[in-house]
Amino acid sequence: MPAFVGAVKVNSVGSSSIFHIGDVYAMSPVSSAKTFAGGGSFNTGDGLTLSLDQSYTYVTDSDTLDQTIMGNA
Repeated sequence: MPAFVGAVKVNSVGSSSIFHIGDVYAMSPVSSAKTFAGGGSFNTGDGLTLSLDQSYTYVTDSDTLDQTIMGNA
């Protein structure tokens, strides 16, 4: 059934978001990310002690696409 919508103000729309007004069968936003982090980067807890004398994160990514998300509906 059609919907009647009045005035709409959109302040911002994110990169993996959907703005839709009206009837819809299915919506599926998709996003991807790649994270590089060194030793001890994602540790959490109370009283945490780290001892990293020399920690390096070397990033060499020669390919242009790792896994595409285009066409995944």
